Amino acid sequence: MSQFSWESDVMEQAQPEQQADQQFADAGTLAMSVDDFAALEERILRAVNLVKRERLARAEAEERALRAEMQLRDQAPRMEQMQKELDAHLAERDHVRQRVERLLQQLDALEL
Repeated sequence: MSQFSWESDVMEQAQPEQQADQQFADAGTLAMSVDDFAALEERILRAVNLVKRERLARAEAEERALRAEMQLRDQAPRMEQMQKELDAHLAERDHVRQRVERLLQQLDALEL
């Protein structure tokens, strides 16, 4: 039985040594994990900065679109007025052309 107790003592002493060896092995893994973690952290920070820039760009684009819509609304009545003026000028041009054609016909009739 003393032999069994001695083996159990050896086993108990071996366990802390194995645990220490495992911790050292884990420390190497941790060192590698720290590097991986730092790289991941850097990528996350870049992604966060990218999202911030994109949000700012989107807000600026929305602001520009809003200003453009407001200008369009402001210009719509002016555009309608200009279209009416254009239509009036075209109608006046047609009227003048008809009068000139009539005058030319009258001149042709006089020359006969």
